[in-house]
Amino acid sequence: MRVPFLDLKAQYVSIKEEIQEAVEAVLESCHFVGGEWVERFEDEFARFVGAKYAVSVGSGTAALELALKAAGIGPDDEVIVPTNSFFATAEAVSNVGARPVFADVDPATFHLDVASAERVLTPKTRAIIPVHLYGRAADLTEVERLAAEHHLEIIEDAAQAHGVGRGGVKVGGSGRLTCFSFYPGKNLGAYGEGGAVTSNDPRHAEAIRLLREHGSPVKYQHVMVGTNARLDAIQAAVLSIKLRHLDRWNDLRVQHARAYAEALAGSAICPPALGADGEHNFHLFVARTPKRNALKTFLHEREIDTGIHYPVPLHLTEAYQALGYPGRGSLPVAERLADQILSLPMYAELSEEQVEHVIRCLLDF
Repeated sequence: MRVPFLDLKAQYVSIKEEIQEAVEAVLESCHFVGGEWVERFEDEFARFVGAKYAVSVGSGTAALELALKAAGIGPDDEVIVPTNSFFATAEAVSNVGARPVFADVDPATFHLDVASAERVLTPKTRAIIPVHLYGRAADLTEVERLAAEHHLEIIEDAAQAHGVGRGGVKVGGSGRLTCFSFYPGKNLGAYGEGGAVTSNDPRHAEAIRLLREHGSPVKYQHVMVGTNARLDAIQAAVLSIKLRHLDRWNDLRVQHARAYAEALAGSAICPPALGADGEHNFHLFVARTPKRNALKTFLHEREIDTGIHYPVPLHLTEAYQALGYPGRGSLPVAERLADQILSLPMYAELSEEQVEHVIRCLLDF
C-alpha cells in the first residue's frame, strides 16, 4: 500500500467546489493584489488566533524579515535562534543585517533550550526567536523571563503552529510579533506562497503594512524603504476557505498521531510527546531512533514516504560554516537529534488503512 508523506490532492478534492467558487470570484473581480479578499482573510485570521492585527505578507520568510525590521533589528545586532529549525529562521536574521546566534534545543520537545540561549547572550543581543516547532506550542515562560531580564524582543516563529495554543491563548494571540507561513504543505496552506504577522501593537502592524508595500501608505508616496511582500488575492481567498476547516483537520492529525504514539509505546522507536489538548497540531510527527537511516530505507521499500526535519542543524549548514560559525560538537543535542529524527506520513486525510499499514511496518522493523 502506497502512503505518501503528504497528500495535497486529497485535501483539494475534499474542498474542491468551495475553492473553485472562491477563485472564480477573484478572477471575475480582476482585483488580484490587496483589496477585499486580503482584508477579509486578515480579519478572519486575527480573530482566529485572538490578535488585534494580522498583516498578510508574501511568505513566512518575509513575515520573519519584516517583523525583525518592525522591531528595529538590524546591523550590529545579534538574535538568538534555535539551531534545529528551517533555514529561514536564521536566514531572515541575516537578511536584515543582524547576526543569528545559535542555541541548542530540548531533547524532549525539540524547542529552544533557554539555558543554552542564556550562555550565548552578549551585549549585542537584541532579540530571541523561539520556534513552535513541528506544530507544538512552546512553553515560553523561561523565554519571557530571559527576555525581561536582558531587555530582549521576542519574535515568535509560528510557521508550523496554526491553531494551537497553551493556557487558553492561541499561538499568535500573545500580542507579540508572531510570524506564520502559509506554504502549501502547512496545516493552513495556500496554493502558492503566503505568510502573515500577528501583533497587538498598532505601531508594529502599521510598520509591516508599509514595509510589505515599498514603504508606501499611498500610491507613489514612500515614507521608508520597504519591499514587495504582498499576499495575492487568490491566495487570500483560498486561505479563507481553508481556515474554516483548520480545526477539524488539526483534530484528525492529532487522532493519527495518537494511533502512532500508542502503537510505538515501549518500542525501539520513540514517538514525540502528544502534549496537552490543543497544544500540538502535528504538522509533523517526528519520531526518533538510532537506526534512523535503516528505518527510512525499510519504510521506503514498503512504499511509505518519510522526511527528515531537519537533517543538518543550522550552525552546521554550509552557509553558516562559511561565515565562521562553530563546528560539530558545539550544540550536541540538536546534532544528535539530526541523526535520529524521522518524520512519518501525517495529514488529515490519512485513511485508517494507511495508518495501520504504517504502524505494522514500524513494528516489523
